[in-house]
Amino acid sequence: MKVDFKAELWIWDARRGDSWTFVSLPADDSEEIRDLTAGQPRGFGSVRVRATIGGSSWTTSIFPDSGRGAYVLPVKRAIRTAEKLAAGDVATVTVELIDL
Repeated sequence: MKVDFKAELWIWDARRGDSWTFVSLPADDSEEIRDLTAGQPRGFGSVRVRATIGGSSWTTSIFPDSGRGAYVLPVKRAIRTAEKLAAGDVATVTVELIDL
């Protein structure tokens, strides 16, 4: 499964000092991912993905966020720097599930 979307980068409130930055996947796509990955035990409900923003791609995991009702993708500092992104910017993102 591959998901293409645009989303605003945001900082996780609980870890503001560490500047953990994320984008939220669309709710409909998150629901489909939950259905596809049901019963696959991974830490914190994570799902392994290949993510792409601009010219940068990396392998990471997405995590369910019950408060947002969607999966969230961490965007590491190296990617934000390479793509000249900061919290509040909108990025075009591709997330492809792996290990299914």
